[in-house]
Amino acid sequence: MTRWAIWHEEYDDPESDISRRLRHVQRRLADGLDNAPAGSIRLISLCAGEGRDVIGVLPTHARRDDVTARLVELDPGIAARARAAAERAGLAGVQVVTGDAAAVSAYAGLAPADIVLACGIFGNVVDEHIQRTIIGLRQLATPGATVLWTRSRRDPDLTPTIRSWFTEAGFSEIGFDYEDGRDFSVGSHRFDGETAPFEPDTRLFEFRKRIDA
Repeated sequence: MTRWAIWHEEYDDPESDISRRLRHVQRRLADGLDNAPAGSIRLISLCAGEGRDVIGVLPTHARRDDVTARLVELDPGIAARARAAAERAGLAGVQVVTGDAAAVSAYAGLAPADIVLACGIFGNVVDEHIQRTIIGLRQLATPGATVLWTRSRRDPDLTPTIRSWFTEAGFSEIGFDYEDGRDFSVGSHRFDGETAPFEPDTRLFEFRKRIDA
């Protein structure tokens, strides 16, 4: 079993930090779907894992049939579980790709998207790559897109800096969710700029070896 698969086992505890974090992500995702313009909705999820955020929301959401989604996950076993979950839920518009989520080329043909999820990334890359990813998200987001991200708030808490990087990159904050006594946080931003030219050779980040949130 890979370290990522072991990490996903924490979802079995509904009171674990990642389970509680997931509920915040799902709520913000539902809000993003509610506020999306009429018509088709394109959705991208980087490092999608088992797709619990997207697949947990879409089946009961009124906009489910409007959504075309691409969930990108590197681990083949985890991606297979996400793919099976999407099929069980009857989500024909959800494509699960086994691939490198850090490669902008993974989103060719679907980007720019109306909703972009970058959850579980910022705690596992060096600070420089967080900022690089935020800048790179401008290639993946339509004007007005909702962007969701997560990060631990444990010391040294980088979330104030991350939020400022989003502002500098042309995003405005919709919300910043956390719970007292818990380390996690969930950021929600709207992209107020113009979509940057799609550069498929761009790499957004490289993972460190230690798993965080």
